[in-house]
Amino acid sequence: MNEQQQSLQDIQQIKQMMERSSRFISLSGLSGVAAGVCALVGAWFGGKVVWDSGGPAAFRDAASKSLPTESLAELMGHKLFHIALLTFIAAFLSSFLFTYLRSKKNNIPMWGYTSKRLMVNVAVPMVAGGIYLFRQIQFGNIGLIAPGCLIFYGLALVNAGKYTLGEIRYLGYSQLLLGIINCWFVGYGIYFWATGFGILHIIYGIVMWYRYEKETGEYNNMTAEH
Repeated sequence: MNEQQQSLQDIQQIKQMMERSSRFISLSGLSGVAAGVCALVGAWFGGKVVWDSGGPAAFRDAASKSLPTESLAELMGHKLFHIALLTFIAAFLSSFLFTYLRSKKNNIPMWGYTSKRLMVNVAVPMVAGGIYLFRQIQFGNIGLIAPGCLIFYGLALVNAGKYTLGEIRYLGYSQLLLGIINCWFVGYGIYFWATGFGILHIIYGIVMWYRYEKETGEYNNMTAEH
């Protein structure tokens, strides 16, 4: 190895060290797969509730009216809320587990400066979106709740791309696009959720696992990406 090649290798190693210090790079592809599987299971149970309540047509008709919270609960019951809550808990715990295992394997702190910065930037659009959608539910404006979840979640992922692996931005853009399309297909939110939170997460997770975690190539491709 000549002196020029050694210098290039040193520069590459320095760049990788800077990436590690400025970005949270312990997100596991298996976390995305696990979250996607949980979302698909939840969507399957949620779909049964939707069809038992009259199918997408019933939700589309309800969306054209401003229903009070009591009427909304009567239409949907509490099953969808419980399904969504259990799905979120299962997806969060499974994602946390795989991310923790990868952090431990790579000897990277799970809760450091970069992970805190990542969480803050994800939380801002998520919390703002949650408050906005909650108020919409209180007023009975249910038509755009499903696409709103996808849109605000997409914004959170795009924002997160600055503080973790850059590919997560593409997942965010996909969620945004699905949410926007869903605005014109009111009543079919469960299918868009299954696609966005389920299928897209699984695809993203497989790609990330194959690119960064398969065999031992943990960070070999990071420099090429950034």
